[in-house]
Amino acid sequence: MNERSNEDDRRHSARKEEDKKARKEEEKRTRKEDKKSSPARKHNSKTKDKSEEESRKAPTGKHAAKAPAKFEEQKTKTHDDRTRKHNTKTNDRFEQDNSRKPNKRLEEDNRGRIEQATKTKIVQKHNIKTADRYQEEAMAPHDEDDRCMLAGVSSSPPRQKNQSYSHQLRTNTAPHNTNKRQHQLRKHSLDENRILNHHQGSNDSSEEDDFYPYSTVTGSLANVDNQRIEADGGGGGDDPHQPLMEFMGNGGGVGLFKAPSRAPVNPNRPPCIELRPHPLRETQVGKFIRTITSTEAQLWAGQESGVRVWNYADAYKSGIGTSGRVRRGDEDAAPFYESASTPPTTCLIVDQGCKLVWSGHKDGKIRLWKMDLNFSDENSFREYFCWQAHRGPVISMDVSSYGDIWTGSEGGSIRVWPWEAVEKSLSLSAEEKHMATLLVERSCIDLKSNVTVNGTSSISSSDIKALLCDHVHAKVWAVGSSSFSLWDARTRELIKVFTVDGQTENRLEEKSSQEQPVEDEANVKLVTKSKKEKSNFLQRSRNAIMGAADAVRRAAKGGGTSEEGKRSEAIVLASDGMIWTGSSNGTLIQWDGNGNRFQEYTHHPCGILCFCCYGARIWIGYVSGMVQIIDLEGNLLAGWVTHNGPVIKLVVGNGCVYSLATHGGIRGWHVSSPSPVDDILRMQLSDREIIYTRLENLRILVGSWNVGQGRASHPALMSWLGSSVEDVGIVVVGLQEVEMGAGFLAMSAAKETVGLEGSTIGQWWQDHIGKALDEDNTFERVGSRQLAGLMIAIWVRKTLRSHAGDLDVSAVACGLGRAIGNKGGVGLRLRVYDRIMCFVNCHLAAHLDAVNKRNSDFDHIFRNMTFTRSSNLLNNSAAGVSSAAQMPRTSNSDKSPDDGKPDLAEADMVIFFGDFNYRLFGISYDEARDFVSQRSFDWLREKDQLRAEMKAGKVFQGMREALVRFPPTYKFERGKPGLGGYDSGEKKRIPAWCDRVLYRDNRSNPADECSLECPVVASIFQYEARMDVTESDHKPVRCKLNVDIAHVDRSVRRQEFGKILESNESIRPHLQALRFVPETSLNTNKILLNNQDTISFNITNQSMEHSAFYEILCQGQTTIDENEVTSDYRPRASLGFPRWLQVTPAAGMIAPDQVTEVSVHHDEFHTSEEFVDGIPQSWWSEDTRDKEVIMLVNIRGSCTAQPRTHRVHVRHIFSGNPHSTTVPTVQSSMEPKRNTSKKHGGGSHKGGQH
Repeated sequence: MNERSNEDDRRHSARKEEDKKARKEEEKRTRKEDKKSSPARKHNSKTKDKSEEESRKAPTGKHAAKAPAKFEEQKTKTHDDRTRKHNTKTNDRFEQDNSRKPNKRLEEDNRGRIEQATKTKIVQKHNIKTADRYQEEAMAPHDEDDRCMLAGVSSSPPRQKNQSYSHQLRTNTAPHNTNKRQHQLRKHSLDENRILNHHQGSNDSSEEDDFYPYSTVTGSLANVDNQRIEADGGGGGDDPHQPLMEFMGNGGGVGLFKAPSRAPVNPNRPPCIELRPHPLRETQVGKFIRTITSTEAQLWAGQESGVRVWNYADAYKSGIGTSGRVRRGDEDAAPFYESASTPPTTCLIVDQGCKLVWSGHKDGKIRLWKMDLNFSDENSFREYFCWQAHRGPVISMDVSSYGDIWTGSEGGSIRVWPWEAVEKSLSLSAEEKHMATLLVERSCIDLKSNVTVNGTSSISSSDIKALLCDHVHAKVWAVGSSSFSLWDARTRELIKVFTVDGQTENRLEEKSSQEQPVEDEANVKLVTKSKKEKSNFLQRSRNAIMGAADAVRRAAKGGGTSEEGKRSEAIVLASDGMIWTGSSNGTLIQWDGNGNRFQEYTHHPCGILCFCCYGARIWIGYVSGMVQIIDLEGNLLAGWVTHNGPVIKLVVGNGCVYSLATHGGIRGWHVSSPSPVDDILRMQLSDREIIYTRLENLRILVGSWNVGQGRASHPALMSWLGSSVEDVGIVVVGLQEVEMGAGFLAMSAAKETVGLEGSTIGQWWQDHIGKALDEDNTFERVGSRQLAGLMIAIWVRKTLRSHAGDLDVSAVACGLGRAIGNKGGVGLRLRVYDRIMCFVNCHLAAHLDAVNKRNSDFDHIFRNMTFTRSSNLLNNSAAGVSSAAQMPRTSNSDKSPDDGKPDLAEADMVIFFGDFNYRLFGISYDEARDFVSQRSFDWLREKDQLRAEMKAGKVFQGMREALVRFPPTYKFERGKPGLGGYDSGEKKRIPAWCDRVLYRDNRSNPADECSLECPVVASIFQYEARMDVTESDHKPVRCKLNVDIAHVDRSVRRQEFGKILESNESIRPHLQALRFVPETSLNTNKILLNNQDTISFNITNQSMEHSAFYEILCQGQTTIDENEVTSDYRPRASLGFPRWLQVTPAAGMIAPDQVTEVSVHHDEFHTSEEFVDGIPQSWWSEDTRDKEVIMLVNIRGSCTAQPRTHRVHVRHIFSGNPHSTTVPTVQSSMEPKRNTSKKHGGGSHKGGQH
């Protein structure tokens, strides 16, 4: 026991000795470290003494301005570096020592680590206190003259934050010296090299909470960001890979200055299928889509180089272009097939009965295309045959109730191509195509010549904008600019001519039919070709003269504006038999079938370009990009913006209404929209956002320079722009005062009124800037805009060119009377990765006291800058839009007035730059130069008018600017380098930061990250003035922004859209309900007609809740000989009726539990153009065979895609045929289900019968 106790004592004593040794070693190391750290303390003390000594030795008088600012900054930096290195070495040594300690002394090691960390913190705090005390002493004004100087700036130095970004104010004042006076003679220049080294990376401090990297911060978030800024080296001022600190103006986030809201799926409209996403305008040169039409299985589009076809079965497939080869502009479009090249297509119509598509072209020809072609990815398909229809372009085309093709052209020309001739030509072989063409051309009926007497026509000479075949009343409407002509579709006779106001015009007597030459195969050469050409030439000349006279007459009456607003643009036949027309001022007019004006409505004061009717709804396309839906009574049901351009065509197909925009984008909207299906689709698509989101990054360099009517050398341009574009994708340059003479300004204002822009000097600047940017190899000039002395131009890196385009331009004058361009703004709008960016170069009002005028100029520019295509785009690629897609010239043609927001407010990113002319206030010329020479930009910023006005929310609301760390850029004497070049003349203009760059992106919150909700997020990485450029009294400024962009992969989203429609169980019941067709019945399925007989049959709507819509077509006609032998049924064009059969009304709406009556009348009609079995008949010949047709009575619901069909056999019995006594009984495909008595008159087919 004692031995064990002694052993324990020995061990305890040994442990004590070891602990004692360890403590001694630890104290020895601590003393060594203290000795090593003492130089830092001695350095801090010596630094203070040395600074005081140097201050006492500082020069005064004319040499006072040579205060060694750079030396002090270097000295401070050296001190900070030594302290940082010391702390780092101490920590490293401590960690190395700890690694050598044995594990059994873990507790002592921890205690030592804590003590060492405490000592390190004490040293750091001591160094910080020393530095702060040094700064306070250096900043204190010791001289009476210093106190007087600073009194003019502020009563006391600006409030400092707890954490300062820099210590530039240490050398602002000299030490106290009562024996010497300062400011007697100042030298304000610094060495040029020092200027270039300092103005890029100086670490200015700021006492404002509005400075932040990336965005504005408030409250506790500001403190966190400020600490991060300091840790990162002043927000990137010294690191080109870090963003600069920014200042944000107040007043943003509300009203016009709120960034537009974005979302993965637009919440303000129904989800749509993007059959063809918006292509860049530059990619569509020679291929712009002008019109579309729909068949049961295909969507056909007419473009400037032919036609293309989409199969609805491929609508949800990925975008691969033609035959797997990606086409520029169609990368995301659904797969399509394209025809061989043709002249521009102007109009399309579908012949569903014969499975044909007819296209009218700019060269005056009509081409025929077959729907059932075996489309090939390798080879383009071609037309079946064509013929020359007009000398001018075929502007409009339609198929009448009797299968005839009606076409309209310039000068009021209307021609009819009888179906009999077309049918005969289709039966000819490929070797006989020439004969087929000749056969159709000779069958032409020129309706305008029929109503021309003694050289005077009773119809208008204006272009035939649209032709509408009224299948309900068997009539044809021809639409001119200010009048309509109404024709009988069967006899082709003019019924009446009336104006937009409904006033009937006097109609001259027509030529009798006996005076017309008979154009049959036996007599086709009564009129020679030379006589026709001569007549057409004289007629066209007369039309041109009469049109000019009409224009002069309207101008003389002062009613030109009113008539322009009433100009008819579109027409549609509603399901109830009423006609609707749309005007260029947004007026909707309802007519009956006889051309009587009923009602007038205005739901959207923008030009109407197109209509589409389906069931109980009428869709209206506006020039503003909006589509509205009204019911048959004219009541507004819904409306939304479908495209960011005019909607020029609407068609129904595959359960959707497809809209075509002027830029070529095609979108499909479900016929029931808006509906619960839309909400489900929107939610499902939003949930799959990550699948189709794509992120991009690019850098934009913005340069601004007031060139003072001078020109720059190539080295100057390289210093300003060429030296900073290695990582830039877009370069935007704004110049001010390119030319400023009084005569030039007046001439420029005159040119603007007639649409001319630009100048030779402006072109010189663009060419030379292009050379500095290596325009031939690296960048491509996209476009420009010049307004008097203001010019803006943009270049895009060639590798980015496929994603940037659709350039639009604008100019707003702010000079005398808001008309002279010496002050104002010029802007460019560019679409980059499907996001809208606007760049505005401004030159605002001058002079120190014109702050309110400058604010007013900005507001005027922001509200009135409206972008349009430029007349002098570099390659005219954006100007090649079809005439059919041009906006009507109305005051509201550019944007929707309901929206109420200017174009700049709708952009995802807006960058304002230029000579804003904001000055420094409350400071004298000498004081300003003192602060500039000492680089005290933080105090100067407090005197900046622009910053003060932005803080007050009076100008550039919500916009951001990087912290200004460069000397004021105005005003300098030309040719003088360095800061010694500031104006020293008689006026001695106070230096000012006149030239600035500000921006606004999509962020509404500082923490917002780039996403589809916030698609454009920007930050500034470079903001500087090129002080070495001396060619002007202003220094050029450049700003480099880093921009993150989120956009949608539209091909992938379209695929997801199709998957949701196919697989979502919640959608299926809604889609099934849309297939509902009301139960209907017919009281007969066969009708017998003798000569001139009229027999009626009834269609009964058995539904008690839903209206039924019916349409009667002719499936085909056959002849029956005396032996009761029938030939094959042959359809006519568009399932039209034979000319001997009249069905009235052939379409309409039947209210619930109502009956409508349809009359069927036989009227033998002979014309010189009629063919029977390909044999031309004369009026004395008579067909003695019985004829039979199958009438299709198609019944639809309000949104039904597939109709239900009744069939009725109608047979005409020739009275002289004794064998025609019986008719085979043919059962209807849908028998009546009940014979309950119904109310008559419920069918809606307004407008009377004929």
